[in-house]
Amino acid sequence: MKPFVINRHGRLVFPANVFGELDFTVLDTLEQFTAVIERDFEAKAPTGTDILHRVENGSYPSRFELLRDLGQNLFWVNRYSMTMFDKRPTRWRDVPRHRDDVFLPVLTPWEDRERKVAAVERAYQELPPRWAAETEDRVFALLFDVFRHKLHHATELPAIKPTVAEFLAQPDALTFVMPDHDPDHHVFAMDEILDADEEVPELEALTRWAMVLHNQYPWDGSRTTLRRAADIGPDDFVVTFHPRDRDVMAFIERAKQAHPSGPAVVGASRAPVEPMAPRTPYPPVRVREAFAVRPALEALAVVRGEHVCDNVDVIRNTSFSWSPMSAEEIARKTGIRERRYSARDPHQLALEAAGAALAKSGRTPDEIGAVLVSTCTSNRQIPSIACWVSGELGLAQTHTSMDLVAACAGLPYGLAEAVRQLQEVDRPVLLVCVEKFSDKIGSARTSRMIFGDGAAAMVVAPAAPGVPVDVEVLQTYASGPASEVNSIIWPNPEFDNDITVYGPEVKSLVRRYLDQMLGELSEQTDPDDPGRSLLESIELIVPHQANKTMILDLAAKAGLSADQLYFDIESMGNVSAASIPIAIHDAVRDGAIDHPMRIFEPGFGAGAVGGYAVVRIDPAIVADEVVLDPVETLPTAPAQRAPTTIDDVRVAFGE
Repeated sequence: MKPFVINRHGRLVFPANVFGELDFTVLDTLEQFTAVIERDFEAKAPTGTDILHRVENGSYPSRFELLRDLGQNLFWVNRYSMTMFDKRPTRWRDVPRHRDDVFLPVLTPWEDRERKVAAVERAYQELPPRWAAETEDRVFALLFDVFRHKLHHATELPAIKPTVAEFLAQPDALTFVMPDHDPDHHVFAMDEILDADEEVPELEALTRWAMVLHNQYPWDGSRTTLRRAADIGPDDFVVTFHPRDRDVMAFIERAKQAHPSGPAVVGASRAPVEPMAPRTPYPPVRVREAFAVRPALEALAVVRGEHVCDNVDVIRNTSFSWSPMSAEEIARKTGIRERRYSARDPHQLALEAAGAALAKSGRTPDEIGAVLVSTCTSNRQIPSIACWVSGELGLAQTHTSMDLVAACAGLPYGLAEAVRQLQEVDRPVLLVCVEKFSDKIGSARTSRMIFGDGAAAMVVAPAAPGVPVDVEVLQTYASGPASEVNSIIWPNPEFDNDITVYGPEVKSLVRRYLDQMLGELSEQTDPDDPGRSLLESIELIVPHQANKTMILDLAAKAGLSADQLYFDIESMGNVSAASIPIAIHDAVRDGAIDHPMRIFEPGFGAGAVGGYAVVRIDPAIVADEVVLDPVETLPTAPAQRAPTTIDDVRVAFGE
């Protein structure tokens, strides 16, 4: 987990975006590691030669673009050291010669260094400021101090450094050497980095970059040279590299074995299997006709993450692996201007929503026959969130308490199971949809732009005789081409176990499922008016809030107009399983649902799952929103809660 923190200015900060740390427990080979490094550190970073050419060609319109290139270049230069090692200036005579966990970098002098350094300095002075000259000067001073004292080239750096014995066995090998070392050489404390505060969000991000890069060189760079072992005096200082933790050391040992020690990935080398359509289609379930116990929706309650993360917050936390993008560009690309994050764990959000839904329905816990939780981001497996919530509500026994993993189709999957449970228990079922993405995103911009945290709970009860049926039609799907099944992955070892979104495949599965859903609704008759189709009877479409721009584009191609759809994604982001019920709540709040209405609720997402519900929503069932206190002391729970203070994150990052 990679939680956000709240700094002393009350702003969200994402430490994973700037510290460049990796989870080495998910890396088994050097090839895997270098692939991650190439993607995260090299793909966007210019070399020193690239920067020189851009300077000489006048490619930089302002100082900001040059500063950004310098920062990305220096993260690339430090791609192996900052992810794997702590650097410790050590007196040469005190360096152990025969330990396998102490390393020395072997370095090649940087060609044409003086020309590149002089060109960058001259260009910066000649370029105009982009926003704030004083801040840009401060950032440049930090970055240029690192850049001008860089003595070695970075193109062919080895990931695993030689041990001291291996270094000594190479008479011509060069490493960092300095005549003395001040142990109090200035480095920025964690508080200073997280508390960076600039009016311009892009410059706040660069300020953090510069602080972190400065800390990569906790010695006086102006007095540092490259020397061979024979030229190092006993009182000279070298820079020893020490694995950051035992996981890094274990990875080094695995990589040196030249063969993976972990289990083989099942099916990893198999050729893709051609998907086969089912022998007969799966018809939608017409609830009135299929089930004796008919469902009534008695309550809907929602809980949003207590922290607002707007697009400016995202830009303030720009990772060095991102391409340039502004807050407004994020809004145009996704339809999202802010999303909600929570310091609470998913099970705590679920409990808040469940309690509010029960209160709205007037039901007591002992009336509940089953508790269902739809989620794909649970931090716990045993007990499941559903079982934990059951216990916290004081239920001595339920017929069923279980979690469902159906990602963004969590509501239709959950409703389908709730209706089935009604047939067995003939008493109310509590359905909770909950997600927490904020600590599972890492530094991936696509995910950071889209996902948020929140929960919704519904009480689904047996309908009294003569009462209108609230759940009309249910349909669920799963699978498809393997590329679509794997369109969203979490945890993903190839992305440091962060959630990963492959956009084109997601768009493909949404298009496929949306066409299928609309086709089925066109073929189904209205249960109350057989003379028209079910699609014609729909009064409002509340889709899964995936990406407003994408959904509107696909809906238009399917013949739907924008005014037929309701979105709250602008303020909530994508909350996966919880997105549809939260949007239903907001549609009532905004007056889009102002009387009992027939609603089409399509969901689609990773797995490749899909499904929909056609339901009757009465505004009277919607509870007032539960407002969470950002500074509330959270109850102790078996699962560790995400850190929300600087002290917490210092511990999390090993300081």
